[in-house]
Amino acid sequence: MFRKFIILRLICESYVFAFQSIKTNKTRTILSLTGITIGIFSIISIFTVFDSMERSIHSSIDSLGDNVLFIQKWPWSMGGEYPWWKYWQRPEPKMNDLKQIQKRSQTTAASTLMLQVSRNIKYQNTTIENIQIAGVTHEYNITMPFDLQQGRYFTNIESNSGSNVVIIGSKIAENLFGQADAIERRIKIFGRKLTVIGVIKKEGEDLFGNSSDDIAIIPYNFARTVLDVKNISSTLIVKAKPNISNEQLKDELTGIMRSVHKLKPSADDDFSINETDIISKGFDDMFGFIAGIGWIIGAFSLLVGGFGIANIMFVSVKERTNQIGIQKSLGAKNYFILLQFLFEAIFLSIMGGVGGLVIVYFLSLIVSGSIEGFELVLSSGNIILGISVSAIIGLLSGIIPAYLASRLNPVEAMRSSF
Repeated sequence: MFRKFIILRLICESYVFAFQSIKTNKTRTILSLTGITIGIFSIISIFTVFDSMERSIHSSIDSLGDNVLFIQKWPWSMGGEYPWWKYWQRPEPKMNDLKQIQKRSQTTAASTLMLQVSRNIKYQNTTIENIQIAGVTHEYNITMPFDLQQGRYFTNIESNSGSNVVIIGSKIAENLFGQADAIERRIKIFGRKLTVIGVIKKEGEDLFGNSSDDIAIIPYNFARTVLDVKNISSTLIVKAKPNISNEQLKDELTGIMRSVHKLKPSADDDFSINETDIISKGFDDMFGFIAGIGWIIGAFSLLVGGFGIANIMFVSVKERTNQIGIQKSLGAKNYFILLQFLFEAIFLSIMGGVGGLVIVYFLSLIVSGSIEGFELVLSSGNIILGISVSAIIGLLSGIIPAYLASRLNPVEAMRSSF
């Protein structure tokens, strides 16, 4: 109980001394704490920006589904040399590949074949250029779910027969029809008229610039009647059954695809099975590297700030030498004096750190209000990090002045005058 009282008294006295130091020497203290403020601002602002970006990126990646695999000609890669010459002669996924997966796979919940091209869309006298047209088989809405604000998805008959129907994004609907109902209107793509049966719910762009707001989805079998699908990049999208891991699904798909393509045991795969985890790991590595740069930038300011805190504490020890002598003559132990100055150094450093956090907080509000679709958030983890780093800098900066104060001879200290 007595020890708790001593610690509480130390904290209270250090708090008072820290404020007295600021009050008595405002300019000196503020200039000395500026280094800590700038250092914490540099580190936490970088972490806040990249934490927010990472959260948005992972959200965009997660929207693709963590139990979905993409069978393609080209493998995904994040950084490093890309040996394109090994892949350019590979075949594109075909309808037969999809049929064999649907026939043989025991781990697949749904699968679809998708191709994408850019074309103009026309309605009466209005034309929208370079719109992404996705030709998909029937289970696309299961493998890559999306919400409709109007209308419906393709029926089995429409998908299998290749009916001239289309589902469009909300941005396309607004540009073509304004506020009018888009359902059952006839638009022209590939020089053919298609009936709008659905409008995708507005969602905005992700950090990659992708959005379903300006995409048009048509049945794959209709796309085959107007396009040479053999020469268009395609993707097989496969969704795993519940409780089936990506590794299990990948192993099974690899076996099926090698069998369908009649590859010899010694031959390399002529396809790639990609998953969103590749992108996530690539961005994690990138953000880890950038975080390291953030620490280096902030470290210089923190170093300057640390010297500023040490300077304040050396001056404080000198100013209060007589007071230290009186405390020691009245029975104050060395550790009491040591902790008193350490607590003061930590308090001063935390004040500087809090100043940096306040600047980051207000900047995050300004940025979030200025950039549509991007929210910059100062997380509790970064607040704790900022205060912790400030406290550590204060501890390291104050240890030598506090030690010197604790070792003062009480008689000589009381005779001292500043």
